[in-house]
Amino acid sequence: MNDTAALLVIVDAANVVGSVPDGWWRDRRGAAERLRDRLASDRLPGRSGPVEIVLVVEGAARGVESVPGVRVESAPGSGDDHVVGLVAGAGDRPVLVVTADRALRRRVTDLGAEVTGPRSVPR
Repeated sequence: MNDTAALLVIVDAANVVGSVPDGWWRDRRGAAERLRDRLASDRLPGRSGPVEIVLVVEGAARGVESVPGVRVESAPGSGDDHVVGLVAGAGDRPVLVVTADRALRRRVTDLGAEVTGPRSVPR
């Protein structure tokens, strides 16, 4: 692992948004945009050093635009599969995946990623 490279933080938007019952299901795109904006302004608390944040959206949230500090990627199919593909393509960079999805956690840790839950992102 390359400890000098920027930490790649991949956020499973659907899982993080779905972890708070605040009516997100009525406006999935808006909920993803609010998460993106919180990540852009607050970053990832408790993490120092260079960080690259990628927010993976799927379904009704596809098409959410990137903003400075957060790259948004619309999964063409399964968001989980897209997250796994990003982890697999990260090479020797350190990777942190934000999700509570047990199956996804297992898949990305098998590839060497660190995992944290939705509570680690700004609310």
